[in-house]
Formats: sequence, C-alpha cells, structure tokens
Amino acid sequence: MLLIGLNVAGAQETYRFAQRDTCDLYLDVFRPAEGSQTQLDGIPKPTILFVFGGGFIQGERSGKWERMWYRRLNDNGYAVVSVDYRLGMKGYKVKKGLAGALKAVDRFLLSQQVGVEDVYDAVAFLAANRESIGIDTDNIVLAGSSAGAIISLAAEYGIVNGKAQGLPEGFNFKGVMSFAGAVISTTGAPHFEKAPCPVLLLHGTADQAVQYNRLNVGGKGLWGSSWLVKDWQKKGYGNYCIYRFKDSSHDVAAYMNYLWDIEKAFLEQNVIQGHARCIDAVVDDASLPRWGQLSMDDIYAKEK
Repeated sequence: MLLIGLNVAGAQETYRFAQRDTCDLYLDVFRPAEGSQTQLDGIPKPTILFVFGGGFIQGERSGKWERMWYRRLNDNGYAVVSVDYRLGMKGYKVKKGLAGALKAVDRFLLSQQVGVEDVYDAVAFLAANRESIGIDTDNIVLAGSSAGAIISLAAEYGIVNGKAQGLPEGFNFKGVMSFAGAVISTTGAPHFEKAPCPVLLLHGTADQAVQYNRLNVGGKGLWGSSWLVKDWQKKGYGNYCIYRFKDSSHDVAAYMNYLWDIEKAFLEQNVIQGHARCIDAVVDDASLPRWGQLSMDDIYAKEK
C-alpha cells in the first residue's frame, strides 16, 4: 500500500492502487464530515465509489465539479472514494457520424473493459487494505458519469454474469448509480443472467452522446438506460429506478449536484433499507440547467 499524501484538495488520503505499463492509478478518499450521521436506523451508510466521465479520453477522479458532490455526500454521512482508470480512447481516431462511432465500437468495448478491470482492482485494493484504510468493501455503491457510468453498469454486468475477476469471493455492489450510462457489446444485446443489484438510472431522452435507448448494427453497439429497463422488465427484475429527463441531452451526466432528493431516496430506501422500489418516471423540469447538445462528434473532434 502506498499513501501518496494530500495532493487533491479535500481528500484525506490518496493511494496508488495499481501500476500499469502505461501509468499508475490512484484513488482519493473523502471521509464523512465530522458530526454527520453515518448510519440510518442503525445501518451503516455505504461508501460511494465514483468513476468520472470524459468519453474515455479525458477527465479526472476528483475535479472541482465532482468535489462539490462529494462534499454533499460527506455532509450527509457518506464516505466517497474516487478512482482513476485507463483512458482507452485517448489518441484514437473516431470518424464522424454514427457510422464512425459504430466502426470504432471494438475500441469502445476495449475502453469499457479496461475501465472495469481498473474499478475491480480498486475494490480489491480497498479490500486488501480494509483495516488500515477503513473502507467496508461489503458496503459500496458504484456511481459513474458518462463513460464512468458505462464502466459502472458494465462492472455490475460482469459480476452478475460471473465474469468478474480479481474481486473478493461473493462480492457485489450494494447499488449502482448511472448518470447517462449504457453497456457496450460486440456480441449482441447485453444479457443479464440474473437480477443486478439496485440500480439508479438517470438519462436524457435526447442524449446524442450516450444513447438513451440503443445504437447497434450487426450485434455491435451500445445499449442505453431505456433498453436495459425494458429487458429487466421482461425478466421480472424489479429493483431499479429510472428517471427519464424529457428532451434533455447529455447534460444529465453532470446532474449529480442537482438531483440530491432522487439520489438520497435511492440510497436510503433501495440500498440501506433494502426496499425493492421500482420507479419509472419522466422528468420535465425547466429549472434544471441545459448546456447544449453534445454529440459524439463533439467529444472526439480533438482526437481526429
């Protein structure tokens, strides 16, 4: 275990959890605020393990915007761990349009896979150093934004399908929170062999960066929040909450600081109290910010 020190504003500790051929990977630990309530009805609140967004080409584990959300969570008694992962699309050329995105789907899949591997390694590191770091790895909610949400959903997909490697035996997350996420596949539609842990899905219905429903050709593509819920409904999986933001774009990926009531209800009721709440809601809220449409061409313009 390598403690790096206080090199990120607000983080109590920073640790190197993995060494790759191309980079070292770090995680930051943000503890609950002093005096905050770290239990609900005598049940410990989970740690939130956060995976940042950025199209697999950029982003940082504890940026200023993210730290605002961490502070909210800390003030409400939740510890936060933010993690690095390898940026699999960095430097890769994605041609314009949907055809370009589909042509690059194998590389997108690789980016998802290495991100999942890095998240699993972060969990394994926390488990191996449970006593010294003090994070209960039996009580973790995985959360992600955009590319981080894709990684988060894919990480749970790997667990329920028995394809997770390096995790403690019998491990599963207590919940997943996905801000504009999806699952990438090159072998047809994702098939959840059993029910996932409680999942909170938040997605704009007009998202052009991460598809709200699906984008696929010949079994290769991306299956978004709306499609996943349809599949879970058919299978009778009933412990999820989906909020469909009417006509919203990829803005929803950055809504962490605006949706505390929704997040709090999910964490307290679905996760901590263990209620199998199934909510399917359309949100049409003009008070939420809109920063303009973001397409895949916009994200990868600098990579061409």
